[in-house]
Amino acid sequence: MSIWTRIAEAIAALAKGEGLSAVFDRLRGPREKSVGFAIAVIALGAKMAKADGQVTRLEVRAFREVFQIAPEDEKEAARVFNLARQDVAGYEDYARAIGRMFRDDEGMLCNLMEGLFHIAMADGGYHPAEDAFLATVAGIFGLDDVRFRHLRARFVPDAERDPYEVLGISPGAELGDVRRAWRSAVRESHPDRLVSQGVPEEAVKLAEKRLIAINRAWEEIQAERGESVGA
Repeated sequence: MSIWTRIAEAIAALAKGEGLSAVFDRLRGPREKSVGFAIAVIALGAKMAKADGQVTRLEVRAFREVFQIAPEDEKEAARVFNLARQDVAGYEDYARAIGRMFRDDEGMLCNLMEGLFHIAMADGGYHPAEDAFLATVAGIFGLDDVRFRHLRARFVPDAERDPYEVLGISPGAELGDVRRAWRSAVRESHPDRLVSQGVPEEAVKLAEKRLIAINRAWEEIQAERGESVGA
């Protein structure tokens, strides 16, 4: 059964007039994690796409980069996107429902934020309204400002990008400590590890992009300190 078929079943209650945010509260079991993750990224992404006043083809293409949508499933994927755009509920309601759904899995909430950053940057720019949207969502998810800046530094080229922030470590740390932080971040983001934990395929693909940013930050720090890359 396609994930989009399962998503269609999950949102069938909308025909009865319920809001999309109510769907998240029903998706509680581990087997429904992929469905919940997909709906969460698309629903919040649709709300965010309105934050800068327009939905571009590049943003729609960004969804395709996160989700492998077969031609026969495009109609259902578009339905979820449009439902989110038309739902009278505010994005804060969505974020609170999603936060409850993944309240015991901060890593999944970070994966969700990464998906949203990926979509926000799809058109090559980062609008102040998108930044405000993402900062609010992160706060509702319980992610502090340090974690938010950490995530933003990985995706937004024009943001104050600090390689230490990407690795989540102080600039004054010894190189050995930085190296350990880098190795820990690599382990946590390694696709094989995430697959073994049952993380949705879409989140694994985002983790692959995260690894690029983590390794680049480590290389920048080594170059800054005059160390050979790969040390």
